[in-house]
Amino acid sequence: MSTILFLHGWRSVPGGVKPTYLKNHGHTVINPALDDDDFEVAVATAQAAFDLNQPQLVVGSSRGGAVAMNMNTGNANLILLCPAWKKRGTATTVKAGTVILHSRGDDVVSFKDSEELIRNSRLPATALIDVGSDHRLADEQSLAVLLWICNMQSSGKTDSWLEEDSSLPNERGTSNIDDSTTQMEGSYVCDACGEEIVIPLDLAEGGVQSYVEDCPVCCRANTIHVEIDFEGNTTVWATPEQDYD
Repeated sequence: MSTILFLHGWRSVPGGVKPTYLKNHGHTVINPALDDDDFEVAVATAQAAFDLNQPQLVVGSSRGGAVAMNMNTGNANLILLCPAWKKRGTATTVKAGTVILHSRGDDVVSFKDSEELIRNSRLPATALIDVGSDHRLADEQSLAVLLWICNMQSSGKTDSWLEEDSSLPNERGTSNIDDSTTQMEGSYVCDACGEEIVIPLDLAEGGVQSYVEDCPVCCRANTIHVEIDFEGNTTVWATPEQDYD
């Protein structure tokens, strides 16, 4: 696990849902209070916390993402959540290895801003992950993806899927996540008929997933449970959606 410097957004406070989630899953989280009114003071506060604690990861949310972009983060990896870089600061690029999580449904910071940041920084398309349904990214799926990325970054395994390529999000809004890096297969045994069923898995849906699916053999409904750890190992199992006589 890593030491993470978490930089909160405007009008937010330390101890929010996202830093608490990371802390509860084993990371050491440094979460300083950033000045809401003076951006330069916020950057100075963040820089002081970084210099003192030397974290392996810097996670910046919204305005906190802009703060992260405008400070010296040394060799630490950056994870930006809906970064408000066009509204605050002067930085227009991020360093190699940065990962951005953003929702196309964000009505506070446009998803197109992150697409532009990816292009400015010449990052691969896989560095921008479309997740969640709004600006907060505080839903279960978004939190699971954030945790998975933090675990991958802290273990040095990000390069296995975050590879340089020339494909960037296009103007028609098609998925920007490379299927070859997020798609895999798993299998479960149907509780009703006992058949082993092979199913596709999608890392973009998060490290903990649960959904209902009809067995393609007997058509009985199963609740499918998926867990994907930070090394990419998967565990899949099924429980009956309802009891059968």
